[in-house]
Amino acid sequence: MTPMIDVVFNLIIFFLLSSHLARQEVQLQLDLPAATTGERQPPEPVPRRVVLQVLPNGQLSLGARAIDAAKLARELKAEQSKSPGELEVRIRADRRVPYRHVEPILKSCAALGIWRVTFAVVREPE
Repeated sequence: MTPMIDVVFNLIIFFLLSSHLARQEVQLQLDLPAATTGERQPPEPVPRRVVLQVLPNGQLSLGARAIDAAKLARELKAEQSKSPGELEVRIRADRRVPYRHVEPILKSCAALGIWRVTFAVVREPE
């Protein structure tokens, strides 16, 4: 009976930690842009994903950690080296963010060969 209790306890810890990490990914409340068209996430297994959040003032955060725009390429390269597979970068930008704050992200991704770049949007009401 004791091993079963240990397994259940480990499962509880796993689910608590994974839900906490998933909440950190979307911790910032941003006014996401609306989209009339788009694609849902593909059903195939997705590669490792990092979420870059861009605040209205241009401040970047990788996951829940604020980063400097000048160090963005180095941070992405470090994330890319953590796993051998393909890396996906999801950009969560406030709808009021000027393109000049998004362009360095796209350039850094292209320079590192990261081709899976997606934007988080909300579906426009029909």
